[in-house]
Amino acid sequence: MARFTGSLWKKSRRLGISLTGTGKELEKRPYAPGQHGPTQRKKLSEYGMQLQEKQKLRYMHGINERQFRTLFDRAGKMQGIHGENFMILLASRLDNVVYKLGLAKTQRQARQLVNHGHITVDGQQVDIPSFMVKPGQVIGVREKSRNLDIIKEAIEYTNFVPEYLSFDAEKLEGTFVRFPERSELSAEINEQLIVEYYSR
Repeated sequence: MARFTGSLWKKSRRLGISLTGTGKELEKRPYAPGQHGPTQRKKLSEYGMQLQEKQKLRYMHGINERQFRTLFDRAGKMQGIHGENFMILLASRLDNVVYKLGLAKTQRQARQLVNHGHITVDGQQVDIPSFMVKPGQVIGVREKSRNLDIIKEAIEYTNFVPEYLSFDAEKLEGTFVRFPERSELSAEINEQLIVEYYSR
């Protein structure tokens, strides 16, 4: 399955969650898209709820089904709770770390910055969004890319960096201090439903 490149605003309204992280999509019309407006929707089945939760998380991170499933299977081989491990692995992806450091306004923008070679890890240029960042590694902006307007705007726009990261705005460098705890990740996602979906 190819990566979704359509309107995230429509998807946000369909799933009832802000996929861009700004919340703007649901301000004016906090109901699913369609010609009939905010009509009463049919209650979802158990399978429907599991699928919807999986789609929420997948679209939030902007990754395709194969990558999503591969990471889910990898989380299952780790010690601890499967769902929590999965959420932590997703949070450790380079594109997600760039977004959480405030170097990009959205997850999509962070992926693009990485793809275009603007980001370094421990001083080495890395252009793979799915690169898994390890505790202690330093994420920075390539010397030639430091004057990019989108990075400057994102830093001005961001006012919160999670505790599992540290960021130096002057150096445009951040450190992945430790793996995040589940309580520091999205509370809007019920990962147990995703585990149940793939366990069918």
